[in-house]
Amino acid sequence: MNLPEDPDTAPEINIVPMIDVIFVVLTFFILSSLFLTRSEGLPVNLPGAATSEQQLQDYSLTLTITNGGDLQLGNEATSLSSLASLVQARRVGDRPLLIIIRADAAVPHGQVVAVMDQLRTLDNVGMAIATQPPSLAPAAE
Repeated sequence: MNLPEDPDTAPEINIVPMIDVIFVVLTFFILSSLFLTRSEGLPVNLPGAATSEQQLQDYSLTLTITNGGDLQLGNEATSLSSLASLVQARRVGDRPLLIIIRADAAVPHGQVVAVMDQLRTLDNVGMAIATQPPSLAPAAE
């Protein structure tokens, strides 16, 4: 009986498909982590408060008041007159809603009060003012 000879080439492992799979998984985790970050609105210098507490609520919206007095609800610019209707449009059912007001430290107190007055006209809406620890607060001028 005449048997064929064994091939002289050694077996090898091709790792290119494994590298492709690793890059696909890495891409998935990078993209999914981008969607997990919370949008806090525009960057502002928050005032410091030593007694601040974390507010935990299921449904909340962030209202940012910039140094120039511009208002932004979430990622959408708004005005004081249309603020209440925009909050109502973003509301889901009749669940309690927490509006987190992120006002720059240089914003006049009267403007923050005017915003809070507009929000107070809505039913089942709570308000919180965002602060940061005193060690991170900008120096008073």
